[in-house]
Amino acid sequence: MLDHKPLILVTNDDGVQAPGIVALFAAMQAIGQAVMIAPEQDASASSHSLTMKRPLRVRQLSPEAYAIDGTPTDCVTIGIKKVLPQKPDLVVSGINPGPNLGDDINYSGTVAAAKEGTLLGVPSFAISLVAPNGTVRFEAAARFAAQLATTILTKGLPKDTLFNVNVPDLPVAELRGGRFTRQGRRLYDDAIKETFDPWGNRHYWIGGGTPYLDEGPDTDAQAVLAGAISVTPLHIDLTNHEALARLRSEWPLTS
Repeated sequence: MLDHKPLILVTNDDGVQAPGIVALFAAMQAIGQAVMIAPEQDASASSHSLTMKRPLRVRQLSPEAYAIDGTPTDCVTIGIKKVLPQKPDLVVSGINPGPNLGDDINYSGTVAAAKEGTLLGVPSFAISLVAPNGTVRFEAAARFAAQLATTILTKGLPKDTLFNVNVPDLPVAELRGGRFTRQGRRLYDDAIKETFDPWGNRHYWIGGGTPYLDEGPDTDAQAVLAGAISVTPLHIDLTNHEALARLRSEWPLTS
């Protein structure tokens, strides 16, 4: 249990003006000292990229809000190391207006921001709203984010672990609770479009496509399809330890 008002860094990958982060910021203000440090522009699908080939500008919008002309990872690392007066008690990233399920985790700037917080030793979680049809209602996700943040501030998180949360876009009364889940698969068909400019030059556009969800037992996608909130613990260590043990015994390596 903290003996002080918790300091909470709120960020996202959709930009500092996005309605999702506005809803999340308000929810965090109700439980602690929230400070918004987010990209100046939309930085979706930026994954865990850092801006290293140009300087970054921090623009203060209000006493509690800053915009950085970089990626979500930039925002968290600069926010923690340079902007905030002390190390925050929690990093919360979102609310993303779309799912971050399965393979999406590898590309998501929302999740990467929470991962950066974890790397810097701060309990962190990312939260997304699964709104595939364009209807975006942030109330339920913001409410759950506040509940989860309060629990994490009290209980902490396992070492080197962040939470990836996906909330079905349903009224609060229709949600079927929360489930701890494993990461499933979310593959896309026809996600690369071939186009031509007016001069006949070929170009490719990455995005869209038809997602195919892994509905296997205990997956994030299966929980959301059932109307439940998915909470997936992700670990910083990407090593396949089971494979490592087998390879060491079965695959002799020679120099």
